[in-house]
Amino acid sequence: MELVFGLLNRVRIVTGLSDLTNDKRSNKMEEKALEVYDVIRTIRDPEKPNTLEELDVVTEKCVCVQELGDEEYLIIIKFSPTVPHCSLATLIGLCLQVKLQRCLPFKHKLEIYITEGTHSTEEDINKQINDKERVAAAMENPNLREIVEQCVTEPDD
Repeated sequence: MELVFGLLNRVRIVTGLSDLTNDKRSNKMEEKALEVYDVIRTIRDPEKPNTLEELDVVTEKCVCVQELGDEEYLIIIKFSPTVPHCSLATLIGLCLQVKLQRCLPFKHKLEIYITEGTHSTEEDINKQINDKERVAAAMENPNLREIVEQCVTEPDD
């Protein structure tokens, strides 16, 4: 039986069937990444009148999507604050969390990180923005919730 599976696998590799399957999977992940990027690119900066896309805080390259199972995905976002001592990096991470949780139409697990080397306290902030209890507690604060709403709400909403 092992011999048969080995031969079938070789046939798939030689004929390119394996590559076709991987290409389809890869294209699907790229499409999902663009879908995620379209959601986050319009988030407004908490201090400036610009979007995160306009400030290069998020780019298409900062989104990675991996398939976890049947129609379930791992989304990894690495954003870059505008300055290494940005005091609003945690708030930006919170905005990313909130908007993606609200807007993505598919089942997902979300990990958000500051791009390595772009912030002086990136490790601490990464822990905060990926801690579900801290995120929930932050959203219970009415002042913080109002700021997040202003950042994630589309101008036409």
